[in-house]
Amino acid sequence: MLQIEDLWVTIEDKEVLKGINLEIQAGETHTLFGKNGSGKSTLLMTLMGFARYKVVQGQILFKGTDITQMPTHERARLGLGLAFQRPPTIRGVKTRDLLQVCSGKGRQAAEALAFDYDFEGFLEREINYGFSGGEIKKSELLQLLAQDPALVLLDEPESGVDLENLQMVGEIIRRLLQKERRRVDRDKSGLIITHTGFILNYLNADKGHVMCDGQIACHGIPREILEHIKEQGYEECVRCLTTPK
Repeated sequence: MLQIEDLWVTIEDKEVLKGINLEIQAGETHTLFGKNGSGKSTLLMTLMGFARYKVVQGQILFKGTDITQMPTHERARLGLGLAFQRPPTIRGVKTRDLLQVCSGKGRQAAEALAFDYDFEGFLEREINYGFSGGEIKKSELLQLLAQDPALVLLDEPESGVDLENLQMVGEIIRRLLQKERRRVDRDKSGLIITHTGFILNYLNADKGHVMCDGQIACHGIPREILEHIKEQGYEECVRCLTTPK
């Protein structure tokens, strides 16, 4: 599904990503842990092709296609989808209109998605304007459901969401990633940034990675990595997980 090879990225001439290598197979869900400023969000934005993030070396392959220099809208059409940690408010555009554009299936498809998650009352409202944290997150994830991407990129999906709404967020993500199916029968993959690890209570992730200073420092079982981080912090976690046993 995704293959990243020796990826180096700068932002305004500042080196942020330093030789990232990562593979995600079809049907897999990966989690990405790391301190603030370690490069996690930069990796997701680079994968989506935002212009601010300059690839100076390396390659990104999506389903075998080189997308390293491909514009964002073409990546979205190929099947990459992103939910921001802090999405923008868009005045003058109704939520219904954006859902229809994402799905390409018209008014009824947008209404059906909203009905599934008790969101009908927001369809006529401007995108994210006056929404709570949980409502913004739900809106973002419904847009992804409408888009139906093959690779789901989630930047801290539990951020700003109360415990009551977190369960529904988890349900939507499970649907996005086809968690009701056996892994061998899934054709959707995910890369999820998480700080708290709360999202792991609602879905099983296959592999976890820890980013430090723009590099993927170690790999492992997501829940085990999270416990290491809780007990020992990020730096000690990396030392522990990379030391030969």
